[in-house]
Amino acid sequence: MTDTYDASHITVLEGLQPVRERPAMYIGSTDSRGLHHLVYEVVDNSIDEALAGYCSRIWVTINKNGSVTVEDNGRGIPVDRMEKNGMCALEVVLTVLHAGGKFDKDSYQVSGGLHGVGVSVVNALSSWLDARVYRDGNVYDMRFSQGKTISPCCGREETLSELRTRYMQWYAEPSMPEGTGDQGVPAPDAELQELGTGDRNRFLEKFGSKMSGTRITFNPDASIFETVSFDYDILTHRLRELAFLNAGLIILITDERNGDHDRYQYLGGLSEFVNYLTEGAECLNPVPIFISRKDEENKFEFDVAIQYTKGYDEKIFSYVNSVNTREGGTHLEGFRSAITRAINTMAKRNGLIKENSSITLRGEDVREGMTAVVSVKLANPQFEGQTKMRLGNSIVKGITDSLVYSALSEYFDENPKVLQVIVEKALSAAKAREAARNARDLARRKGALESGGLPGKLADCSERNPEKSEIYIVEGDSAGGSAKQGRDRKFQAILPLRGKILNVEKAGEHQLLKNAEIQTLVSAIGTGIGENFDLSRARYHRIVIMTDADVDGSHIRTLLLTFFHKSMPKLIEAGYIYIAQPPLFSLAKGKTEKYAYKEEDMKKMLAEMGEKGVSVKRYKGLGEMNAQQLWDTTMNPEHRLFKKVMIEDAMEANEIFKTLMGKDVEARKDFIKRHAREVKNLDI
Repeated sequence: MTDTYDASHITVLEGLQPVRERPAMYIGSTDSRGLHHLVYEVVDNSIDEALAGYCSRIWVTINKNGSVTVEDNGRGIPVDRMEKNGMCALEVVLTVLHAGGKFDKDSYQVSGGLHGVGVSVVNALSSWLDARVYRDGNVYDMRFSQGKTISPCCGREETLSELRTRYMQWYAEPSMPEGTGDQGVPAPDAELQELGTGDRNRFLEKFGSKMSGTRITFNPDASIFETVSFDYDILTHRLRELAFLNAGLIILITDERNGDHDRYQYLGGLSEFVNYLTEGAECLNPVPIFISRKDEENKFEFDVAIQYTKGYDEKIFSYVNSVNTREGGTHLEGFRSAITRAINTMAKRNGLIKENSSITLRGEDVREGMTAVVSVKLANPQFEGQTKMRLGNSIVKGITDSLVYSALSEYFDENPKVLQVIVEKALSAAKAREAARNARDLARRKGALESGGLPGKLADCSERNPEKSEIYIVEGDSAGGSAKQGRDRKFQAILPLRGKILNVEKAGEHQLLKNAEIQTLVSAIGTGIGENFDLSRARYHRIVIMTDADVDGSHIRTLLLTFFHKSMPKLIEAGYIYIAQPPLFSLAKGKTEKYAYKEEDMKKMLAEMGEKGVSVKRYKGLGEMNAQQLWDTTMNPEHRLFKKVMIEDAMEANEIFKTLMGKDVEARKDFIKRHAREVKNLDI
C-alpha cells in the first residue's frame, strides 16, 4: 500500500481485456448460468437476422470436444474493410465492444442485442473461437484465442461441389411433413439435377441468395468458468422458446457427445406456445385467444396468446424482440390494464354483470387461471440495465393498452361463449378472494398470521435485525430438537414442521389459510401472503430449508419450494430462500472425523485417510446427527454449504413445478424416466 496516488496508478485495459478481468459484468456470472449465456449471445445474433427477415434456420451443435457451434443462413457478417480503421468488419465485430450492425437502423430495425457486446464477449471468454462467413459464393475464415486475432480474415471461392453439399445440408429435409419448412425454397433434388455438375455461375444465379450465413464455433475458457460442460436440456429450453416466439423459424440442436438431437419449428407461434405451457391442464378455451396488432407510426408490433385453465395461478411470460423480460415492464403493464378493462366492459355490455351492479372485477380476478405469452417488437427498446429484464419505454404502456383493449373487444364480440366462461371464472375468483380475505381477517384476529402471535413450536432467535437473522425450516421433532440444541440462539431460529405441507400447486389461497402447517410457516416469516404480502415485514433474510437427504426429505423440500414459488415468489426474487446442504457421509479414524457432502469427496477422503480402520457412516436423516455434529456441518456459518434458490427463468420453474407437483401423472412419469440415470444414490 502506498500513500501516493497519481496518474501512474491508473490502468487502462485495452481491447477485450476488461471482459476477461470482470466477466460477471457482461454475462452475469461465471457459473453454469454464465456459461450457457455465451450460447444465447451468439444465437441472439442469428435471431436478429430472422427478425429482419433474412434467416430461416439456425443450427446449434455441442461438439464432442466440448465446444459449441452456432450456424445460421442469414446474410453473413460483413467481411469488407471498414473505411475508418481499415480493419475487416468481421474482426471488428468479434474484437471490439459496442461494435455491430445493431447501431445502424438500416441494418436492424428490430434487435434484442442493443449493446453490441454479445459475440465479442463470447470471443473474449473463449480459449479459442473460429468464425466462418459465407457470402457471394465465397467462404471467409478467422481464428481467435482469448479475444485476440490469431489468423486474419482470409477468403476463397467455394467449389460447386461444396455449394451443392451445403445446400443439401441446409435445405433438404425429405422427411418434413407437407406444409412445413422454409417458404420459397425450391425442392433441391430436381433443381440441382437441372444444373448439371459443372456450372457454378448458374448455381449461384439460382441459389446464391440462399447460400449466405455465419458459423461461430467457440470453446469456453476453463480458467474463467466454474464448469465448461454444456447442459443439453438447458439449451433446448431456450431454443424451443425462441422457436415459439419466431413462428416458422427452424432451430435444430445436436449433441454429438451422446447423439441427442431435436428440431423446433412452430408455425402457430404464440398459440402453440401457450398450448405447450398449459399441456395437461383443463382449459376453458381450448383454442387460445390470439391477438396480433401493429402501430406503423411508432414501428411497434404486439402479439399475445391467452388461454384460461381451471387452475388458480396467473402465468404471464413477456418478451421484447425475443428477449425474456422476466421483470415485465411497460408492455406488461399496458396488457394487464387493457384486459381488466375489456373484460369488465364487455361483461356488462353482454349482461354477464348487471350495469348497475357494484361488482367490479379486479385484475387478479380476470387473470386467475390465465396463461399468456406477450411478445412485442419495437425499434428502440429501453431496457433497464444490461440484464434486459424490464422494458422501460413509457410510450409502450399506452400503445399496448389501446391495441389490446380494441382487439379484445372485437374478439369477445365475435366469441361471446369464450367471454362467458372467462367472466364466470373471474366471478368465482372474486368470491374466493373475498373468502380468503375473511379467512385472513379471522386468522389475524386470532393472532395466527401476525408477528405478535408467533407459533408455539417456533424457537426464535434474540436478534431483531432481519438482515442478521435466519430461520431453519426442518422436518420433524427429532431433527428440530437437534437443531434447537446445536444452533446459535443469537441469530438462528428453528421451526420444525410436522409431516408434509399442503401441495399448493393444486389449491387456492383460501385453502392454504386453512392448513395448520402453512399458517405456522406464514406466521413465523411475518410477511403475510397474497394481496397482503409485504416483503419489508420479513422477520428473517435467510430462510433455510433443511430436510433429510432421502426421498421423503426431497419431497418435503419440493413442497416447500412450490409453496414459496406460488405464494411468496418475492422472497425468492429477493434472495431470501436457501437450501441447507447436510453431509452425506462421516469418516472417522481414531479421534479424527471428517465429513463428505458428495460420494466422490467421500472416496477421495477415504483414500487420503488410508482406508484401513476408517469408519464410514452414511447419513439418511438429520436426526442421526447430534447437536454438535449438526452445528459443525450444516449450521456453522464458517463451514456450512448453502444453495441460494433463484428464479432465473420463470417459465422453466413453472414447467418443473407443474410436472413434479401438478395433476398430470404421465408427465411426472416421463420426467422420472428421463432423469433416472442422473440419480446415483437412492434410499427407499
